[in-house]
Amino acid sequence: MDDEQDPRQRFAEECRSARDLFPERRLNQTELARMVRVSKSTISRVEICEGPIPPDLPPLLDQVFSTDGLFKRLYEQIAAGSFPAHSRRRMVLEPRAVAISAWSPTVVPGLLQTGAYARALFRAGDPRAGERELVHKVGARLARQDILRGSSPPDFSVVICESVLRRNVGGPEIMRNQLAALLLDGSQPTTVLQVLPFSAETHGLMDGSLSILTMPDGGTVLYTEGIRSGAIIEEAATVRQLSRAYDVLRASALSRDASADLIRELMEAS
Repeated sequence: MDDEQDPRQRFAEECRSARDLFPERRLNQTELARMVRVSKSTISRVEICEGPIPPDLPPLLDQVFSTDGLFKRLYEQIAAGSFPAHSRRRMVLEPRAVAISAWSPTVVPGLLQTGAYARALFRAGDPRAGERELVHKVGARLARQDILRGSSPPDFSVVICESVLRRNVGGPEIMRNQLAALLLDGSQPTTVLQVLPFSAETHGLMDGSLSILTMPDGGTVLYTEGIRSGAIIEEAATVRQLSRAYDVLRASALSRDASADLIRELMEAS
């Protein structure tokens, strides 16, 4: 098929085609739904490009149809298309990374946001956004988090500025729930969450956020982001410089346990 075809449309067509060409016999929607443990209406909506695709459906379709990750790859392209153009390549690379390191000086990183926290950010960023648009944006952001909840999540290291924990996004209840979610996420064996305290000195990443993606081949890709812009960085010298700055930042942050204690203290005080 044409590589430029809309991935959502191709997902629907591949699903219909795979049903029609199933080796034993043609599958109807009800039979496929039973095999992938969803409702017939879900399969119907997927095949007419209506509504979101359940995040656990693509790998099940790949399993049933023996399509070697085709549906998973298309789903990643669909998910990436929900984000601004400047961050779409990152959204494609992120699910493939074997390790992710992140520094966030302003907000809770998207991979760790609750739905209510994300919604408050989107509402503040675009006060004229309609309800459907907000639901779509929040859903797309939360779908990214599937990579941390699968059977083989990447190693995840994240440093969050203390100001992020103290900033009242969405009100006390939303922040209390967000802090509780950070405690839970930070307790996962593949996640190391640290807080950079106000007492830390000047560092090399004060200008903005940074994500470091380590790919299966050992290559490293960096992503930096501003208010309405972002950039992928692959130039070796810059990657080395910024990765070193992140290492220094981690060394200046509170330990994993001390970070959890601070989050717990702020949650109980809110």
